[in-house]
Amino acid sequence: MHSAFKLASVLLVGLVSLTNCTKTASSTANQAGSAPLATEQQLTSAQVADARSNYVNYCGGCHGRELETFVNRKWQHGNSPEAMFKSIKHGYPDQGMPAYASTFSDAQITQLVSFIQQGVVAQKDKPKDKTNATVHRSEKLNFQLETVLTGIDVPWAMAFLPNGDMLVTERSGTLYRLTQNRDLVKIEGSPEVLAQGQGGLLDVKLHPDFAKNNTIFLSYSAVKKDGGQTLSTTAIMRARLDGNSLKDQKVIFEAQPYARTRHHYGSRIEFGKDGLLYFTMGDRGGTKVNPQNLTVHAGKTHRIKEDGSIPADNPFVNQAGAMPSIFTFGNRNAQGMARHPATKELWLHEHGPRGGDEVNIIKKGANYGWADVTHGIDYNGTKISDLKQKAGITDPIKIWVPSIAPSGMAFVTGNRYKGWEGSLLVGSLSFKFLSRLDVKGNTIVKEERLLQDIGRVRDVRVSPDGYVYIAVENPGVIYRLVPVKE
Repeated sequence: MHSAFKLASVLLVGLVSLTNCTKTASSTANQAGSAPLATEQQLTSAQVADARSNYVNYCGGCHGRELETFVNRKWQHGNSPEAMFKSIKHGYPDQGMPAYASTFSDAQITQLVSFIQQGVVAQKDKPKDKTNATVHRSEKLNFQLETVLTGIDVPWAMAFLPNGDMLVTERSGTLYRLTQNRDLVKIEGSPEVLAQGQGGLLDVKLHPDFAKNNTIFLSYSAVKKDGGQTLSTTAIMRARLDGNSLKDQKVIFEAQPYARTRHHYGSRIEFGKDGLLYFTMGDRGGTKVNPQNLTVHAGKTHRIKEDGSIPADNPFVNQAGAMPSIFTFGNRNAQGMARHPATKELWLHEHGPRGGDEVNIIKKGANYGWADVTHGIDYNGTKISDLKQKAGITDPIKIWVPSIAPSGMAFVTGNRYKGWEGSLLVGSLSFKFLSRLDVKGNTIVKEERLLQDIGRVRDVRVSPDGYVYIAVENPGVIYRLVPVKE
């Protein structure tokens, strides 16, 4: 939070002295939801404080509490004051942007637009480098960050090859091989993706027998045209890695139905102790429709065989109308999944809205409650449900309020990190830290927050030789955590 207050101070200096050219709204323009038309005004310190509070509380979870995701972004709907005003007031629900017309007044929206614009300028002037020489201290050990990769935008996932190379997905659609010599090589043959909103090329997972068959699995936002509309869905591709190319590509899962929305694809992949392929799929924005509806794929965890066929003992395989790949339901948007090193059970975390991020242990046929049960409220402040528990709903073992926007997940294995053995590591997109969770059995007993303000942590992995790697986005950097003695 210290850096958020420092940013606020920078913005306060800039905004109080700022002459903001907004526009004075006619009654017709107000009905259309346009930005107010032109009059000179200065933002007072109270208005700056109000705008900062509204941004942090309502926008920071998705867009970064220090506006970092706005820097160098492609503004699909424009970044003029008028375009930004319209986006905030009316939203773009298909892309996960809610409307705030009932939350903010026009004056508050105008102030929020100014805050965002000035914040982007302040962000561009901030130093980006994290020195490797810095020693980071945790409760149980000290470590440094070794920079492994720079120069990409959003590294969504990592996978480690037997020869020491690393596969990295970039959300824009490219699969890379990072060699041991730190050369970044593009892999040909990746699937076509819809790189909009939260969509793109997402997770990558090696087959358990990769050393013998060179098989990998990719999750991504598949795209198609239908009646002039661009639709997308979550899909899984299996392919064989042949040098720097993918061969024998086969789509083994394609969620139904396709939708116009551009968010909540889920898409983490993990192999269970049964050798079957598990993967997550978000609700695709269908909050009140999809997660509790077994006739659609969205809002679920799925289990399939490696060729895409359905295991005979899936929980709903014989239920009329139910999608046979479903393993759990009532999930919102899980972007972290890992296998417990001792019990071999699969754990996942999922995004809440404003509040209510969860860690869950996957149980066959379990209902995790979304959106009938939640510890969060909607982004615009409205209530989703009065219930935090309900008969027949599996309770989470960890809840974050406020939301940290979790992404990436790994258990610490091996003995490189003394005192961290068995810890669960989770990245935070919103607050930009690495969460270390102390685990005892199936209980999380304590949280330690590390690397405050490191950036939006998208993925966390532990390599075969026991090192922890984190992938940070905008700008994209992959770090290795190296324990040190002092």
